[in-house]
Amino acid sequence: MSYHGNSLRKCRYSETGRPYLITTVTHSRKPIFSHFDIARLLIHELQTTSENLMIESLAWVLMSDHLHWLFVLNRSTVSEVARRIKGASAHSINRYRNCSGPVWQKGFHDHAIRSGEDIKSVARYIIANPLRDGLVENIGDYPYWDTAWL
Repeated sequence: MSYHGNSLRKCRYSETGRPYLITTVTHSRKPIFSHFDIARLLIHELQTTSENLMIESLAWVLMSDHLHWLFVLNRSTVSEVARRIKGASAHSINRYRNCSGPVWQKGFHDHAIRSGEDIKSVARYIIANPLRDGLVENIGDYPYWDTAWL
């Protein structure tokens, strides 16, 4: 494991009721989510995690090789949510592709949203990723995003 991967776990703290933004990337940054069916498998896991009341999903965007997800913790830790989403989606994706091996890079980045931060601005920033990357001119044309504020 790289030094950076270890540093992502230092001082990680989870607080119920607090919003968190996590970012996680695919193994070797392979653009596997360019494939519609594979993207839908991960989106299904995002919805399942939300429905199981582990979190309240506020906004997410799925890019070809990474995920940004803003959520509020209900009865879990940030690490448990990341482990669940990465593990369940890797299982589904590998089964779909009829293969095995890592889907995600080890670790993830998390950011606890402070009380003074505007949560809707954070959500808009997340969702605007496809616009900043030049993938679409209108976010409505990008298929892999959602927000609680629609």
